[in-house]
Amino acid sequence: MSETVATPFHVGLTPDRVIDAAVELTAESHLMSWSIRDLAARLGVAPSVIYHHVGGKDLLCRRVVERVLAGIELPPATPAWQDWFRTLLHAAGPLAVGYPGVAKWMLMHGPTIPAMLPVLEAGIAILRAAGFGERTDFAYAALLNNAMLTISMGDDRLQHEEDGPRDHATMMAEFRQLPTASDDVRTMGRFIRPFAEGGETAARMRTDYYRFVVDVTIAGLASTLDRTEDSAP
Repeated sequence: MSETVATPFHVGLTPDRVIDAAVELTAESHLMSWSIRDLAARLGVAPSVIYHHVGGKDLLCRRVVERVLAGIELPPATPAWQDWFRTLLHAAGPLAVGYPGVAKWMLMHGPTIPAMLPVLEAGIAILRAAGFGERTDFAYAALLNNAMLTISMGDDRLQHEEDGPRDHATMMAEFRQLPTASDDVRTMGRFIRPFAEGGETAARMRTDYYRFVVDVTIAGLASTLDRTEDSAP
């Protein structure tokens, strides 16, 4: 019996449909996990058709990230920069979590896509008005990088199937068995346990930890402004 060969050309296939399928594959796995062949199989075409309509994997990744980030809404203007960035990052975090690998792409390439330009310009203006001055770019990078790095670490575990929960369970056991560890160190198991359970429990813990990182980053940046004001003549 002869093998089924994908149709070399597909009537009605458009770049948008190709990107739609790439977004679906990303949501189901990870941006870096699927191949052009996987995408072509999803669409029932030859890989060459994907290259013809959109391009290679690098360009497809950019298009997927653009599509995902287009869902971020610009927060309403507010005099409190902390509230503006908390609103932005609390919305962007769950969006990125739904498409594993997007956060890592952002860390590697930065917000260099048209969909992020309004957010980037508004954020920089808000931080500059708050008094960050020449360190405005540092402040923006710290906010974005800390948030995306936290998501990216969780995303990377998804590429190792059940290794994440097993690793956390092993860490819990090792904390309890450390002969010289203090009680405070042993209680780290309370933090690790929800991740070891996996499923919805781990997802809730991941969200709580993400929000904690965002809040701590904002508080840390705010403290640098306070020190600057205290040292002013």
